[in-house]
Amino acid sequence: MLEIFAAKGLSEASAQHCVASIVQTSLRGVDSHGIKLFPHYCRAVDAGRINKAPQFAFDQRSKTAAVLDADHAFGHHAGTVAMAHAIATAKEFGMGAVAVKNSSHFGAAAYFALPAAAQDCIGWSFTNADALVKAHSGKVAYFGTNPICFTAPMAKEEPYCLDMATSTVSWNKIKNYRVDNAELEPEWAFDGAGQAVTDPHLAASLRPVGDYKGFGLGMMVDILCGLLSGGLTSPEIEPMFTSPLENQRRVTHFFMAFDINGFTDPVLFKQRMQHMADEIRAMEAVGEVPMMVAGDPEKASEIRRLATGIPVPVPVWEEFLALDARFNACVQS
Repeated sequence: MLEIFAAKGLSEASAQHCVASIVQTSLRGVDSHGIKLFPHYCRAVDAGRINKAPQFAFDQRSKTAAVLDADHAFGHHAGTVAMAHAIATAKEFGMGAVAVKNSSHFGAAAYFALPAAAQDCIGWSFTNADALVKAHSGKVAYFGTNPICFTAPMAKEEPYCLDMATSTVSWNKIKNYRVDNAELEPEWAFDGAGQAVTDPHLAASLRPVGDYKGFGLGMMVDILCGLLSGGLTSPEIEPMFTSPLENQRRVTHFFMAFDINGFTDPVLFKQRMQHMADEIRAMEAVGEVPMMVAGDPEKASEIRRLATGIPVPVPVWEEFLALDARFNACVQS
């Protein structure tokens, strides 16, 4: 993937962060935002949606807050630069926040928040997206899936990581169901009249998680991303897949880091985080699914897939082979 991006003239940093993000995300089992997006990203680069050599510009509005103009870079690259700035600021002043405008799809939010936890910070990452989540009590979508990611370090394992959309499911999941012609779960999606549908081909909007609560969280994310950055909000952003690929989407993000040392001893904090998670896991479960905390399925997936490889559906693999036959060398039977 890195070699293909290089051949297209993409900057080394942009290529590195995009590929690192989608590989990490697939290893963690979040296939909707993983390597399956690589062919689409290639088409976006070819069409001009993605700036191959972005010139980032920070507007440092105060000691702890800044706005980054991403210059239509890959969101994976812009988000990494923004979060690194937020972490460095937090280490100096206790807290740091960066709003980003003029960006693009940034993949999985965890990719940006996990490095904060690795440096004994609390990490937050958010992004808006084109309108796909039905307004509560309405007929059509207003906000995007607008994910929220929160990370915190732990004493004996990789960080705690809550990474969730403010919709019940992602739009990419609906697309996967369309490929398989599989029936959706009830209340996952709605048609253009706001009626619940189980046919994925009729889906026009998604259900907000927790109904009005999820709709409120989606609005919170758009306030942080779109309004604080001075950029676009969800209804103004062009769709990722159905808009002309030459059109730049101008997605907005928000990143924040708190230095734990500004509140309490980081070693003690991580021990207490570990104790909290272990207590929850030790609780008696109802049914066959064991007790877990956020991020446990992703940690298990990463261990498993590092050993056995990343499964790729045949239609997606055919897209990879159409890009370059050398991908055949990656196949494990």
